Amino acid sequence: MKIRLLIAIFYFAFANQLAIAQKTVISGKVYDATTKETLPFVNIAFSNSKIGNTSNINGDYSIETYYATDTLIASFVGYKAQKIPIKKDEVQVIDFYLESGEFNLQEVVIDYKGNPADLILERVIENKAANNKEKLTAYEYDVYNKVEFDLNNVDKGLKDRRYMKSFKFIFDYMDSTAEKPYLPMFMTESISRFSYRKSPKARKEVILASKVSGLPQNNISQFLGDMYQNVNIYENYIDLFERNFVSPISNFGQRFYKYYLTDSAFIDQNWCYRLDFKPRRIQEMVFVGHFWVHDTTYAIKRIDMSFAEDANINYVRQIQLVQDYTQVDHETWMLSRDYILADINLSNKEMGIYGRKTTTYKNFVINQPRDDAFFSGVENVIVDALASDRSDSYWTENRHIPLAENEAELYQMVDSIKKVPAFNNLVDLVKLLFSGYKKVGPLEFGKYYKIYSYNPIEGHRFRLGARTSSELSENFRLEGHVAYGTNDQRYKYGISGDFLLSEQPRQILTLGYKNDLEQLGQSRNAFSEDNILSSFLRRTPRDKLTNVEGYNLAFEREWIRGFSTTFLANLREMTALGALNYLTYSESGSAVYIIDQGFIKDFNVGLYTRLAYRENFIFSGLDRYSIGTDFPTFEALYQRGISGVDNSAYDYDIVKLAVKDNVKFGIWGNLDWRLEGGKYFGALPYPLLELHPGNESWFYDNSAYNLMNFFEFASDEYLSLFATYHLEGLFFNKVPLLRKLKWREVLTVRSAWGRLDGAKHSQALLLPENMYSLESRPYIEGSVGIENILKIFRVDFLQRFTHLDHPNIATFGIRVMVELRF
Repeated sequence: MKIRLLIAIFYFAFANQLAIAQKTVISGKVYDATTKETLPFVNIAFSNSKIGNTSNINGDYSIETYYATDTLIASFVGYKAQKIPIKKDEVQVIDFYLESGEFNLQEVVIDYKGNPADLILERVIENKAANNKEKLTAYEYDVYNKVEFDLNNVDKGLKDRRYMKSFKFIFDYMDSTAEKPYLPMFMTESISRFSYRKSPKARKEVILASKVSGLPQNNISQFLGDMYQNVNIYENYIDLFERNFVSPISNFGQRFYKYYLTDSAFIDQNWCYRLDFKPRRIQEMVFVGHFWVHDTTYAIKRIDMSFAEDANINYVRQIQLVQDYTQVDHETWMLSRDYILADINLSNKEMGIYGRKTTTYKNFVINQPRDDAFFSGVENVIVDALASDRSDSYWTENRHIPLAENEAELYQMVDSIKKVPAFNNLVDLVKLLFSGYKKVGPLEFGKYYKIYSYNPIEGHRFRLGARTSSELSENFRLEGHVAYGTNDQRYKYGISGDFLLSEQPRQILTLGYKNDLEQLGQSRNAFSEDNILSSFLRRTPRDKLTNVEGYNLAFEREWIRGFSTTFLANLREMTALGALNYLTYSESGSAVYIIDQGFIKDFNVGLYTRLAYRENFIFSGLDRYSIGTDFPTFEALYQRGISGVDNSAYDYDIVKLAVKDNVKFGIWGNLDWRLEGGKYFGALPYPLLELHPGNESWFYDNSAYNLMNFFEFASDEYLSLFATYHLEGLFFNKVPLLRKLKWREVLTVRSAWGRLDGAKHSQALLLPENMYSLESRPYIEGSVGIENILKIFRVDFLQRFTHLDHPNIATFGIRVMVELRF
């Protein structure tokens, strides 16, 4: 069973690769079957196709095509037609021997039953591989990209309101002729040259010119070309807004669409059929629209489609995709124009945003592959040094399509609006809500949700934090905080600095010092210990804290985009607080006593490596945000503990490996999973071991075991698996009431296996009461949840399946989280 499963996985994983179209090349002669003389001017064509040729004066013929059918037919007046089966995608020689015959023309009645649109669609699907540009040995083209964002549904009386007094001038740029009056606010343009080679596979894009309104151009120039913005309708699924939509020409399109043959006409001298399509069922991830199909090659000539009504997508009222294709040579179709319009807002009555992308392609070069030297180098997107400095005359000469009048004036408007204080105040407010910091000149104060918190050890905790802003410098940032507790009457503080040493390659140095409280055994995604929400919305009191005083250093270097290494060094002194104690035996080995301040002193160095192939980022100076990758992400960490450094006491080694990915299953949803394993070498006190991350709050934590207590399990050798399956409304969409609510199903399973050599580690420090090993059986919990409640909430119903006999645990729980998803 396992072998068959593996075979199936490998088959489906490589099925798309095997489907790439190859040329069918056939040659031969045509003879008279009786006299063996060659026959000239014989028609040779593929069955059910218009692709063919005629034998020459010597009876020779040849045909090369990507659009072969399974049978070749030779026909000539006075002879019987001969059919011979052929092998697709191969080079072969086929000779015909025609027999003479006499035919009387009789009445032929053709009675077709069925939907003619389905027959045309089948031909489109049969020829998808031949019409997909990926079949080509190589191709190149020029790309012009324009991306624009506009405010839509703008109230005509808005400009007369008091708070818009400073912005009145922008309404001179408004287009009121559209269905929803819109006001252009942001635009980018780029001109590039894209090159692709099939074997060995390589691609490269050179951004020759880029123009961005309102933003530093070097931050996003590499994303303005063709590499990251292409929608390929020949794929079975189209990825938009984090969802997989079924393409209208998917191999299984008839399961999701109804098709209608509605017209036929010449388009650019190509005779084409028009097929309209609409969903078979409402609220599935499909489109509605039409496409035109070339009658000979069955390639898509033009397609115009929109979201189906009631598609289960948040905040997107509508999206329209229009693509035009051009026949570059006899049997090659290339995308020549790509237009996408997205209407994003909360409701039809509120102001929203139009997002528009227009891309045009020209100057195609087909099947002339570049050499290895051209594709050399680690980056496949190159931004020309002069890209952001091109003159207006350069843009006028090289734009594929001229700008509209309001578009041409947009750059000037955006520069003007940035000088309006009210606009900058609005930007600061948005930053405050999302980052937690309030900007005041060159400083930012925050985070506002950490100003006050409570725990039994500190009592009422008050905190003030600040950091330098990009206004002071984009190449370094200093950050610090000070906090005070009314119970312990002690000040805590920390300071750190991040320094961008270079952008190419990206190198960042981080230095820091901290003397403050931490919650050990907490995931990286959990609310911090001084978050006001984590203070009160808990199922147990936060009384197992650790005071950590220490220094840290990190030096990160990115070798290529998505591949980086970070050198780490940490010196820290750890002290147990509250209900947490450090216990050890006396010298006689008989008594247990409590260790006072500063027992655990640790110094370690390490190397962290991360590989996310073709990961893309939007960045600005020190800050950057990943916009994901289509490939798995790998992580590796090695740490070495060294004794004798400022009285550090432990020698040890730690090795950790992890891999994570998001797997899309089309209409069946998608799976997020992470597998991690690690091993600790040496005798260590339990705070330095693997403390499996628990969660004692009422909020759901994506990176923790939500029904596990802090300090419940520790390991020195472990393997963990986190898996979350988003069904995206697969079942709820079929229930009328739930379909209207647009709820979505989510399933999770989390498990940990581990070993712990308690005798060895007790030499350093006794394990606390109610801390366990996972050697006897793994920890397992799972949940069934509902996402997209009121578009922002997720509720999970969790069940713990193992280790149910432990004290003070929750075997069942309901957890809530806030998440914004399309």
